[in-house]
Amino acid sequence: MGMKLFKLAAAVAALFYLQSCQTIDVYERNATLDDHKWLSAQKPSFDFTIEDTTARYSIFVVVRHSDAYRYNNLWVNVHTKAPGDSVPNVQTLDLQLATADKGWLGVGMDDIYEHRIRISQAPVQLKPGPYQFSLEQIMRDDPLEHVLNVGIRVEKDPS
Repeated sequence: MGMKLFKLAAAVAALFYLQSCQTIDVYERNATLDDHKWLSAQKPSFDFTIEDTTARYSIFVVVRHSDAYRYNNLWVNVHTKAPGDSVPNVQTLDLQLATADKGWLGVGMDDIYEHRIRISQAPVQLKPGPYQFSLEQIMRDDPLEHVLNVGIRVEKDPS
């Protein structure tokens, strides 16, 4: 089982590496969830610094789950603390992971699916300095089962 999971992770990483050649990546970190369960009290945090203020950025929530995940969506609170903020801004999002027509919307291999879901409508200009994002699942299930990883990805707009 361990070798199969390693090969799957390597294949998914290679696929995303090839796909990411079209963008300029600034930051991506993912938190692994113990036993593939996301407790509502568990709020993975991600810190990065923006230096280029002339660029525009796209921000994504990254979700990796198994095929056994029971829902078509994932409700999360995204807590964002920008430079100069004393308290985080909270954005409640309904992340759509599947539809009745297409099934899982993310990239899949075997029974693992990864979604990169943009949380800003269009690329945004960010202030220089440190940013902190944290993710909180607000689904009814606690713990929320079959979620392997969650994270944040920031890409510089190529145009």
